[in-house]
Amino acid sequence: MIKEFNEWILTNLDSQKGKTVIITGANSGIGFYTALGLAKLGATVIVAGRNKERIDDAIQAIEKETITGTVSPGIIDLARLNSVRKFANEFNKTYTKLDILINNAGVMMPPESKTKEGFELQFGVNFLGHFSLTDLLYNKLKSTQNSRVVTISSIAHRGAFIDFENLRVEKPYDTKREYYQSKLADLIFALELGRRYEANNDNILSVACHPGFTKTELQRHINPEILKKMNFMDTWQGSLPTLLAATNKNAKSGDYFGPDGEGEYGGFPALGVIDKSALDQEVAKKLWEVGIKNTK
Repeated sequence: MIKEFNEWILTNLDSQKGKTVIITGANSGIGFYTALGLAKLGATVIVAGRNKERIDDAIQAIEKETITGTVSPGIIDLARLNSVRKFANEFNKTYTKLDILINNAGVMMPPESKTKEGFELQFGVNFLGHFSLTDLLYNKLKSTQNSRVVTISSIAHRGAFIDFENLRVEKPYDTKREYYQSKLADLIFALELGRRYEANNDNILSVACHPGFTKTELQRHINPEILKKMNFMDTWQGSLPTLLAATNKNAKSGDYFGPDGEGEYGGFPALGVIDKSALDQEVAKKLWEVGIKNTK
């Protein structure tokens, strides 16, 4: 156990005993430390991911630590909506409530590829897969007192835009542009989700967060020479905005947490700045329609 991680959790976060949590992409990186932190705080955590062997390895690593909660596996491939539906159906049958859904899994700047449904992979996984999952778990969230959805975005959303004519790689592929678009879509989704929950008088919070510059295997497709020039936080520290977003009693729908350092690149979690590109409600409505049309 990393001493600083353990001390920060115990000092800054409340007990999560009795809460049921789903974390996508929880077998590695930020998701792993988020799962570990919530298990240490007493939660029942579903470690969701694509690869059963890697999930089992993550669970074994978490169970070797001092935890008061439990961790269980869940298989989900966000690039295949049938897999998303299967996971959600199994969860809904097995569990009586869902306190926290953490839309954490992501793809970052891979070679050109598509989801099973034909969407550009980053848009399909980072946004559409989580859109579908959140929708399929709505009734469970609604029936759970003070539940919340946490969606992971990125500082890469700044200045990005949603090109509704290029969601299926209709234009020449630009890995960086498509990644930025997907993370903007995540933040727009989180904000619109909160507005819709409030309009329905649902007792569900929708909050967002980002990890700043954090070193994880997510960067495996980026040129190593570029990475050498960047200053990254350790993975455990990059998970702290997610942990705060998931547990902070004072959080409100529409809050966006990130590191508190210059440019929000590093530091410890605090409320972050949302770029104006994420605040256009007409774009949000259009993006929501894309989600509904292509995940039902």
